[in-house]
Amino acid sequence: MSFSKSGYVAGAVAYALFSPEAFPLEFSGYVRSGVGGSTKGGAQSCFFLPGAKSKYRLGNECEQYVEMELRQDMFRLEDGSVISLDGMAQVQSNYGHSLEFTGDHSFTRMNQIYAEWSNMPALNGGSFWAGRRFYKRNDINISDYFYWNQSATGFGFDQVAIGDLKYSYVFSRKDDVFQKPLINRHDFNVEGFRTNPGGEVELGVSYLDKPSSANSHSGWSVAAQHKQEEFLGGVNKFAVQYGRGPGTALGYTGDPTLDNSNESWRVVEFFDWQVSPRFGGQFNIVYQKDKRSDGEDQNWLSVGVRPVYALSDQFKLLTELGRDQVEAPGGTRKLTKFTIAPTWSPSGPKFWDRPEVRLYYTYAKWNKAAQRAANEFYAGSALSESGPFDGALHGSNFGVQLEYWWK
Repeated sequence: MSFSKSGYVAGAVAYALFSPEAFPLEFSGYVRSGVGGSTKGGAQSCFFLPGAKSKYRLGNECEQYVEMELRQDMFRLEDGSVISLDGMAQVQSNYGHSLEFTGDHSFTRMNQIYAEWSNMPALNGGSFWAGRRFYKRNDINISDYFYWNQSATGFGFDQVAIGDLKYSYVFSRKDDVFQKPLINRHDFNVEGFRTNPGGEVELGVSYLDKPSSANSHSGWSVAAQHKQEEFLGGVNKFAVQYGRGPGTALGYTGDPTLDNSNESWRVVEFFDWQVSPRFGGQFNIVYQKDKRSDGEDQNWLSVGVRPVYALSDQFKLLTELGRDQVEAPGGTRKLTKFTIAPTWSPSGPKFWDRPEVRLYYTYAKWNKAAQRAANEFYAGSALSESGPFDGALHGSNFGVQLEYWWK
């Protein structure tokens, strides 16, 4: 590119950013921060069952965490489409350590940075994007579990309307910055199947190419999800997922050394309720079965509920009860966690109203099989014999936490 062309492009970008006709800069984010301790003394150590895919999070988060996102519309074209840039920085620092941006107990990264061309007439109102992006993240809030997540570094076509349905496709090479091998992955989704009043089904297929590395295989997975609006004042979701080979990660890029004799399936059911302005909550149940050719089969069952009752417009009482169980070689591992949290909620009394400032007390108990697995896989963790509870099969934490998100 010549100097004159470079200057032209730089001038065009500067005009879009700083001219009186420039679009407003959108700023959104999320933060949770606090301090917690153990009844045995020292910093809080969180309760997590080895082999489970998630943990129940109320009074059971052991890090300071911040996401800050900026989005700038750069150009609006004559056809009504818009070209935008989006970036998000993420910072995490674990409890019990000095606040840092890098190191063994902290990290900072750009977890999103992408360009998007949206509202394109050529795509019937759909979008084209490229970069690193959070994309189609389906999660259970009370356990922070992203069971179907197509976030990626790659490019995609989003919600291209054809008739009553909307189609999406993503080509990617990485799920996130922590994935080391680069693996070609294709995700194809169709949404908009109206099944009943307020109900809609989405279908998805994921295919992972065989990498060039030795002893690697291709894989695939499929997913179907029904979403029901206006369910007990909230939303209900029911999902079924199945995968083989590297597709056994069910929504992520799995181990490429697994061949198609390895399979996994999962059923997810969860819903929010808000039956009155003062009584809401969330319930979930997850079951996953993993069959492995090396005999390391595993079954995971997770059941949890977080009822929220508002004593006034600004004060809530939160409780959470969660149970995880993993059937695996070496015995059935069990963990039960209970939390009570008096909470100040200045924005309102409902389940989703934020910010919240919580005082919490958490009690958990587990069995010997869970402790043996923690000794093997997570030495020094809360459930292990070398952890803060000195080999006991129960423990308690307490603390204060702020959680807030904004758009």
